Amino acid sequence: MDRSENTDKPTIEPYDEPSGGWGSVKSLVAKSSQEGLLASTVWATLQNQNKPDGYQCVSCSWAKPADPKPFEYCENGAKATMWEITPKRCDREFFARHRVSELLEWTDHDLEKQGRLTTPMKYDASLDQYVPIKWADAFREIGEELSGLDPKSVVFYVSGRASLEASHMWQLFARIYGSNNLPDSSNMCHESTSVGLPESIGSPVGTVTLEDFDACDMMFFFGHNTGTNAPRLLHWVQEARKRGAPVITFNPIFERGLMRFKSPQNPLEMLSPDEGTKMSSDYYQVRGGGDVAAITGIAKAVFALDDAARETGGRRVLDVAFIEEHCHGFEAFETFVRDAEWEQIERCSGLPRSELEHVGRVYSKAEKVIGNYGMGLTQHRHGIENVQMLVNLLLMRGMMGKTGAGISPIRGHSNVQGQRTVGITEKPDLIPVEKFEEFYGFSVPKEKGLDTVESCEGLLDGSVKGFVCLGGNFARAIPDTGRMEEAWRKMRLNVQISTKLNRNHLLTCEKTYILPCLGRLERDAQNGVEQVVSVEDSTACIHASFGKTEPASRELLSEPKITAELAKATIAGKSTVPWDEWVADYGLVRDAIERAYPADFRNFNLRMGTPGGFHRDIGATKREWRTETKKANFLVPESFDVDPDIDTTRPDVLKLITVRSNDQFNTTIYGYDDRLRGVKGTRMVILMNETDMRRLGLTDEDRVDVETHVDDGVTRRVENYRVHAWPLPKGNCAGYYPELNVLVPLWHHSRRAHVPAAKSVPVRIVKRAAE
Repeated sequence: MDRSENTDKPTIEPYDEPSGGWGSVKSLVAKSSQEGLLASTVWATLQNQNKPDGYQCVSCSWAKPADPKPFEYCENGAKATMWEITPKRCDREFFARHRVSELLEWTDHDLEKQGRLTTPMKYDASLDQYVPIKWADAFREIGEELSGLDPKSVVFYVSGRASLEASHMWQLFARIYGSNNLPDSSNMCHESTSVGLPESIGSPVGTVTLEDFDACDMMFFFGHNTGTNAPRLLHWVQEARKRGAPVITFNPIFERGLMRFKSPQNPLEMLSPDEGTKMSSDYYQVRGGGDVAAITGIAKAVFALDDAARETGGRRVLDVAFIEEHCHGFEAFETFVRDAEWEQIERCSGLPRSELEHVGRVYSKAEKVIGNYGMGLTQHRHGIENVQMLVNLLLMRGMMGKTGAGISPIRGHSNVQGQRTVGITEKPDLIPVEKFEEFYGFSVPKEKGLDTVESCEGLLDGSVKGFVCLGGNFARAIPDTGRMEEAWRKMRLNVQISTKLNRNHLLTCEKTYILPCLGRLERDAQNGVEQVVSVEDSTACIHASFGKTEPASRELLSEPKITAELAKATIAGKSTVPWDEWVADYGLVRDAIERAYPADFRNFNLRMGTPGGFHRDIGATKREWRTETKKANFLVPESFDVDPDIDTTRPDVLKLITVRSNDQFNTTIYGYDDRLRGVKGTRMVILMNETDMRRLGLTDEDRVDVETHVDDGVTRRVENYRVHAWPLPKGNCAGYYPELNVLVPLWHHSRRAHVPAAKSVPVRIVKRAAE
């Protein structure tokens, strides 16, 4: 079977329906049937999703309200739940029937489609198969392998699925072992936020909560596909639109979720023949990488309006009092904006002056504005500058640290933000080193560890010898996947703690193990006592999560239990961490987190069940600026060119933007249809501007090869893709992640944050000869 197609004749047709609506309902009914799930089982489970006494969704990290709706889940969140509670099993009989070399030819979708992993397995090279292994033997053997490796050569990866408790234990295990190599999902998406926001406002996370969304009178969206990546946010956007708040969107691609939405929560709306709510009052197709220029144009318009107000004695548009009391660097920012030429702004953003001036006028009249953004800002060479420029726009009008206003990075995986909060980071200066050493009697490694890009570099040069993954599908999520897969097999040790089979399990090394774990939805009983875990959402609120379903297998262990057993087998006697006590009572882990991070986790165990969660101590929300200047900083970008290494002077070079379909979450592919874009039966498609297609001699359905246009001695290519005309800015094209990660050079990343620049990949598209 082809890696990304499952029908003989894929189709691409216009989709004019709103996001949500009956299309979403029909998709869930079909998915439930495909998984072999009874409707009653699905309904009973979903009723507990994102509820204060239920489980927190394993999909996106969007906020969970204190007063939830009856159906407090979105289409993708429901699919994630069905994917986890599936009755299908990837058990020892499955592995006995299939060789690894055979499974390597399967698609990502078909691998995970086999169902839940049930039994610890070890790869047998002589059979080219996985064979069962007892838990005790697996822990002992892995511990022996780790003990024989240099800790600095071992990477401890964490996906966004892991709970706060498991994440805290994991990072302690790694550091006691002697490694700060703790890359996580943030390295691939929002590290530009984690580096950029602390420099601007002294916080690594956003400043808004759901209460701010209820109170705002305007929103910006930059580079985010809300309808696919955080669909429950659409309810708050819809409410804002109904009360007349402008929502202004900047995105190279028209995304249905921020165009029209029909809420499945509202029976009258679902039965209405209308097209749903118009979600964006204005939608601008900014050129890929043109966000700094666009924001500069808006700021330039605001300065002009403020000048006019001063001349006429009117009310100032700038929040002068806020700037004088709370900000540093305003003069340099003002000079940068005033000196910018409109010709350059228009050319780099792809937007006319009149449209940006219109946005400036709308913005100047608003009192409470939220700036939302996603990876369309972060995944560029100058992704940090993108983030900081949006902060600048908010600061100039005092839209920070007050109700209804602030910065809102929309995170991806459910607990990816929380993992950083409890110590998952390669940077020891971001953790309480002295406390860990005092509490547990070991010496924390002081040198910086490896992030995702550096771990990949270590794979290529052979310095990384072992990879231990707490969830995720690392080898598919990273850039340069062709080179990485080849390098991966040269390691000594590969350990995957997982719920489902994925490609990472098939990249076998000298020693390779699969350790199946409980999912978040499942009851986790330790010594007969049911345990509770916790997660942090993208608004920095902490929630309890109660497992409700029966485990997929009696052999499954929890992530904290697996972490503790690996630690005991590897670093016994090297610290005073009470691993067994923590596994017996996760509340003790939360006590340890509170002791290490008292400001954020005061009374953790008492507050974790608070409806809507409890909010972390985010200084910027109180206009406390934890920066070097003790103020919020206006930070000026180097230029409008956020991707300075891309040579687009050749007429056949385009900027590729990788995207996700509405039938996937991160690397998990639920199906081959992208309903909201009208793509059915394939993921092997390149969407292109029609003018670019004509210029390159292409028509719809032509078959093409796509090759990265860089001169670094490496050929990166995908073959036999279809092209299709799509409303994109000239010079841009789009295709699906993770399949197109093979085209992203490892070195093509944010210069300081190391986030892969997957939203601006220079490519050449070559028509294939007729076969």
